[in-house]
Amino acid sequence: MNAPVRHDQPDLDAVDVVTFGCRLNTIESEAIRRAATAAGHRDVVVFNTCAVTNEAVRQARQAIRRTRRERPDAEIVVTGCAAQIDSAAFAAMPEVSRVIGNGDKTKPATWKTLDFGVAETAKTRVNDIMALPETAHHFVAGSGIDAIEGHTRAFVEIQNGCDHRCTFCIIPYGRGPSRSAPMGDVVEQIRRLTGNGYREAVLTGVDITSYGDDLPGKPSLGRLVQHILHHVPDLERLRLSSIDCIEADAALLDVIASDRRFMPHLHLSLQAGDDMILKRMKRRHLRDDAIRFCADIKAVRPDMVFGCDIIAGFPTETEAMFQRSLDLVDDCGLTHLHVFPFSPRPSTPAARMPPVDGTLIRERAARLRAKGEERLRLHLDSQVGRTVSVLGERGGIGRTEDFTPVRIGERARGEIIAATITGHDGTALLV
Repeated sequence: MNAPVRHDQPDLDAVDVVTFGCRLNTIESEAIRRAATAAGHRDVVVFNTCAVTNEAVRQARQAIRRTRRERPDAEIVVTGCAAQIDSAAFAAMPEVSRVIGNGDKTKPATWKTLDFGVAETAKTRVNDIMALPETAHHFVAGSGIDAIEGHTRAFVEIQNGCDHRCTFCIIPYGRGPSRSAPMGDVVEQIRRLTGNGYREAVLTGVDITSYGDDLPGKPSLGRLVQHILHHVPDLERLRLSSIDCIEADAALLDVIASDRRFMPHLHLSLQAGDDMILKRMKRRHLRDDAIRFCADIKAVRPDMVFGCDIIAGFPTETEAMFQRSLDLVDDCGLTHLHVFPFSPRPSTPAARMPPVDGTLIRERAARLRAKGEERLRLHLDSQVGRTVSVLGERGGIGRTEDFTPVRIGERARGEIIAATITGHDGTALLV
């Protein structure tokens, strides 16, 4: 989970959006900020929340209380997945002015009709997310986003929602059914962003390997990627957010093998390395599927680097089962690990399964993180002495083509430069 992002010095005459969680929220926060500002709102703080873990919800509630203490006169609006799933809990907070659901948060009409000057019998505007009939068209074409404040990489929403029901995951109840943006709209969005100086685009969504299932002709994610690279020749770099390896289509594999503008980094939603745990998670792949996928990709793209999401301490996980997850890091050649200690989410099947002791969960998560640090260090060692292509980002950090962080300072922000690697500090490369 990403840390919440906000402005260091809030502008009391503007709309301040505090973003928790995923890249999808980052895109939608920009649409929220623009819509609320265009509607004339001032001194408003919007919390765009995440529900992926209990900790994410706790952090949001804590930040809301802190903001009320710091800005007693501001109007506080809460939206995002946590607000969609448990709107009553946020509406009950005395610090909160309004609660808005995920289905309405990016719509200009929502903010035009939001009046803080009159009392509302209910704080909430949260509709049934499962009843949303439209595709993600309005997020791409309707948002008019031509830049994302503070970011040098362009995040482009191609899909929203999820039709799968992994037993640990609450997100489908915050995002609704899978809806895809038409290919033409995605291409136009990337063309606009590229024309405004973005060198790299990242395709993102909730379940992007399901892209196109709801569109006429059922275009696949691979076809979309081919379409983008063909019709936006000025785009220098293209990435994907997290994917399910079992759903990667032949067209996507062909692009990975043949087009160097597709960056050599894939983040895989693996979650576990033991087949019984994967079945209890209701995942769609088994251990050997993940290993085979990584080997096949490496065979056609030797410079590919893999990251993954992986959960420690899923209910019923024995030490032997956990060891298979630990071994998977080496078996798949993983480099960038996102480790999640299992967090039971209310109303999910996994929350009713026999739990693993909390101390053991934390210990296993620590072992996974240590393994990830070991794998990252080996990768960093292999880069010393090489000259790499780096896109400068904020905070003095850049990213190589394989997504490895490089400490390059602010001089190259928004630019792609060649940098010779002189060493590393265990977490990032040095020049």
